[in-house]
Amino acid sequence: MSGPKRTATRSEHALEDLDGAALSYAARFAGQPENRRRDLREELVQLALPFAGRLARRYRGRGEPLEDLEQVARLGLVKAVDRYDPERGSFTAYAAVTITGEIKRHFRDRTWGVHVPRRLQDLTIEVSQATAVLTSELSRSPTVAELAARLETSEEDILAALESAAGYTPASLNGPVGDDGPAELGDMFGALDADLESVDDRLTVSGLLYRLPARERRILAMRFYGNYTQSDIAAEFGISQMHVSRLLSRTLTWLRQAMLTDAPPRWESGVGQGDTADTLTMSVERTGGKVLVGVRGELDRDAAERVRVGLTEAVCAAGDDEVLVDLDGVGFIDAAGIAALLASHEAARRAAVRLRFARAQPYVRRSLTVAGLAPLFA
Repeated sequence: MSGPKRTATRSEHALEDLDGAALSYAARFAGQPENRRRDLREELVQLALPFAGRLARRYRGRGEPLEDLEQVARLGLVKAVDRYDPERGSFTAYAAVTITGEIKRHFRDRTWGVHVPRRLQDLTIEVSQATAVLTSELSRSPTVAELAARLETSEEDILAALESAAGYTPASLNGPVGDDGPAELGDMFGALDADLESVDDRLTVSGLLYRLPARERRILAMRFYGNYTQSDIAAEFGISQMHVSRLLSRTLTWLRQAMLTDAPPRWESGVGQGDTADTLTMSVERTGGKVLVGVRGELDRDAAERVRVGLTEAVCAAGDDEVLVDLDGVGFIDAAGIAALLASHEAARRAAVRLRFARAQPYVRRSLTVAGLAPLFA
C-alpha cells in the first residue's frame, strides 16, 4: 500500500522555476518604466531568497553568525539579479557563483584577525583541505613536500600558508598564560628599553672622560659610581670638602659644554674665582744640615715641570746636605708629577745627594709606592 502522496510546497516550486522566472524577468524588464522595473526586480529577489539562504547555511559553523552570512548572501543575490544576462546561461548557476564569491570575500575581508594577502588566504584553505585528504590516505600527517606535490606548488608557499593560517584567529594578548595564575600573554613581551635613547650620550661621555685629568676622573668615579660623599673624597685626597665641591662643579660644567659642542673646550687646571687651592707653590729652606723643600698644591701635568726644575736645583745646591721634600700640602699627584719626582731622584743619585720624601697624604703615598719610591719616604 502506497503512502500518502506528498504535496510540493511553494518554496520548492519556486526553486524549480528559478531559471524560468529569471528568463521571464529578463524578457519583461526591458520595455517597462522605472517603477515597474523596481517591482519586477523585487519579485525575482524575493523568489530567490530561499536559494541564497541555502548557500549561506553551507558556511555556518566557521566562526561567523548565520545571520551575517545570510545578509551577505542576499547582497550577492541582488548583484546577481542586476547583472544577469540570459544569453550567458542559467541564472541559478550564475547566482550561485556570485553569492558564493560574496561569502568568501566576506570571510577574507572580515574574519581574518591579521591582514594576509588574498593569494595566501586561498592557499591556506587549499592546504587545509589537502591536509585532511592526505591524512586520511596516509594515516598520518602529511609532510610539507607531500602537500607541495599534491597542490603543485613550492614548499616555500606551503610554509607561508601554514604560517599565515595562524593569522586567522590570533591569540589575544589578554589571554591567560597556563591554567593558573593571573599572568597574561601580553606580560611575556618585553617593554621598550628606556635607556636605549641615552646610548649615544653614554658613548660620548665615555670618550670625554678620558680627556679629563686622572684626579677629576677618580673623583667623578668615587662620587657617582662609588657613592662616596664629598667628605669621604676630601679625606681620600687630603683636601677640603669645599675644594671637592668646586672640583666636581668645574668638571661637570666642562662635560656639559663638551657635550654641546663638536670640539671639546680646553681643560683649564685652575678653578678661578680667587681659589688657589690647586695652584702649586714651592719653598726652599736650609736648616740643621738639611735642605727642606716644601711643596703645596696639586702636582699635575701643569706643575710637573716646575717641580722637576725646582727639586733639581735644590739637589745641585745641597752639597753634602740631605734634601727632604715635604709633601704634606700635596693633595693630588698624577703620572706627570710622579715622573718629575723620579727625575729629581735620578738627579740626586748622580749628584750623590740623599733625597727623601716626608708627610705624604695617603693617596699620594700610595701613588708613589706603586711608582717604586717607597724606600725614599722619611
